[in-house]
Amino acid sequence: MIRDRRAILALLTGLNFLNYIDRSVLSAVLDPMSKELGLSHFQAGVLNAAFLIGYFATSPLFGIRADKSARKGLITLGVLIWSLGTVASGLAPEYWSLVAARVVVGVGESAFAVLAPTIIDDMTPPDRKGRTLAVFFLAIPLGSALGYVLGGPIASHWGWRAAFFGCGGPGVVLALLCLLIDEPARKLADARAKLMDGVRELVKIPLFRRAVFGYCAYTGSLGAFAFWAPSFLVNRFPGALDLKTANLWFGAVLVVAGAIGTFAGGRWGDHLLRKLSPAAPDAPYDAPEHKAAVNVLLRVCAIGMIIGTPLCALCFFMAGPTAFFALVFVAEIAVFVATSPIVAAGLRAVPAERRASSLAVTIFAIHLLGDLWSPALLGGLQDLLAPQITLAMMALPLTFAWTAYLWWPRRREAGGPVGPSVGSSLPEARARTGA
Repeated sequence: MIRDRRAILALLTGLNFLNYIDRSVLSAVLDPMSKELGLSHFQAGVLNAAFLIGYFATSPLFGIRADKSARKGLITLGVLIWSLGTVASGLAPEYWSLVAARVVVGVGESAFAVLAPTIIDDMTPPDRKGRTLAVFFLAIPLGSALGYVLGGPIASHWGWRAAFFGCGGPGVVLALLCLLIDEPARKLADARAKLMDGVRELVKIPLFRRAVFGYCAYTGSLGAFAFWAPSFLVNRFPGALDLKTANLWFGAVLVVAGAIGTFAGGRWGDHLLRKLSPAAPDAPYDAPEHKAAVNVLLRVCAIGMIIGTPLCALCFFMAGPTAFFALVFVAEIAVFVATSPIVAAGLRAVPAERRASSLAVTIFAIHLLGDLWSPALLGGLQDLLAPQITLAMMALPLTFAWTAYLWWPRRREAGGPVGPSVGSSLPEARARTGA
């Protein structure tokens, strides 16, 4: 059995790397794949939507099941399904079989994405949750970047199908290791509870709703940007960049900036939470201590978006690729600050026995209302405004700005306390709100 929490974290983080490599490799091979299969921009965007349909539609089922029983078997099953779906993506002879394969990948990844963070949260001391989740979520920028960095060269030398074959095999081995995880003890939900009962309980929590709605806007804009960035760069700077170079540089910027932002956000959130009451981790989810903690984490997320929004807008107007990458580097640091705090906020905002369900509801919402449609919509907007693709890309910073507004703490929220400002203490927050 694997009992050491560092070994469990390493295993789950490694799987998360494969998870995000698989997601971004589609964007990395988008150009040669579209040419071979004769796809329009809209059809290419639908491939991402197909993955997300399988991903978000099944996440509530995994979440409610995991709140009632062990999680490692479901994680193992999910990784095996997504690995086989990835290989099938490379074998697809035409468009609709590729669409079906991406749906299967989404089903498998949903089990892992819903359940792995809850195991990490359960096994981690309260004062280290932010940085530990940050390690796990480093896979988002690092794995995504590896997808771009590896996918482009593989497609150039061996064809776009080979990129999918290389992503599918390692998941099978790591999946079987998940069966050896010794899960931490936790409170389980009533096995007779119905899916909609848990969902209704969660959506009644104001802080949880606001966290999720902001996460929807964040996911939609970030997903569309990641999907179309290599193609945008090739079309915006045709004499300076080819697909291979665009993937390489975009991946390199993403891996460094994303890692810095993700780690900084986790450390920043932990630092601010230590200034709150030490009883907060053990208090009921609707206690002032918990509400103050959630608002602190949401404020961290909002500040990152406020900084990143204007930089994102400016980068699309740069005259050359060097200036573009310099601006987007700083913008991505700011945007990725939210990676760990937003997940921690969602988990803190709900009862302990509903955490897997809360993550499932979050995943369902952020993809249904976020990046399920955003790549296809941005592709359609590019078709509509062609050749003014820069104007179409302005939809992204506008959505980032909306995200910052949704996450910024309110003075009053359904009778709950306002989160303390940076550097304030819990007694000060209570004094301001009367809590």
